[in-house]
Amino acid sequence: MGTFLDRFCPDLCVKNISDIDLDGLKASGYEALMIDLDNTLLPWKDSCAPASSREWVERAKALGMKICIVSNTHYPSRMMKIAAELDVPALAGALKPRSHGFSKAAKMLGCENAHVVVVGDQVMTDVLGGNRAGMYTILVEPMHPREFAGTKVSRVIERIILFRLRRLGKLGNKV
Repeated sequence: MGTFLDRFCPDLCVKNISDIDLDGLKASGYEALMIDLDNTLLPWKDSCAPASSREWVERAKALGMKICIVSNTHYPSRMMKIAAELDVPALAGALKPRSHGFSKAAKMLGCENAHVVVVGDQVMTDVLGGNRAGMYTILVEPMHPREFAGTKVSRVIERIILFRLRRLGKLGNKV
């Protein structure tokens, strides 16, 4: 049994999704990726994924990995448009950090939670929710400083949590 802070600790920290070793994840038995939308796949409020994100999604699909965008976005029609362009399913209103949205998305993809990787830029939603669902979690740095006002508030708490996790030796020097 871990500490209270362990529930906020990602399994891996990387700068951006392009730094994720998809071959390694696939070789480790992971079948699916749950990707956060804003500031993970594309900058907040943008309506087109950058080339690097599109290439990463295509590489994951070429490896046979299933992908689902899982988001709390207030603009589900925008998310569905992006998902259609990437040819991946999406789940809006996931209510992260609740685990239910992640489990629902895993069921949509036909995967067990233990074989799913959650990728996101927020400890308080993506990492906590993925950990609660029993999934492997990867924290990326936000793509852009522009973000939802509520996220800016949670970033203050997130910085404290990440500082404490680093001091406990659970994060190393990443993110």
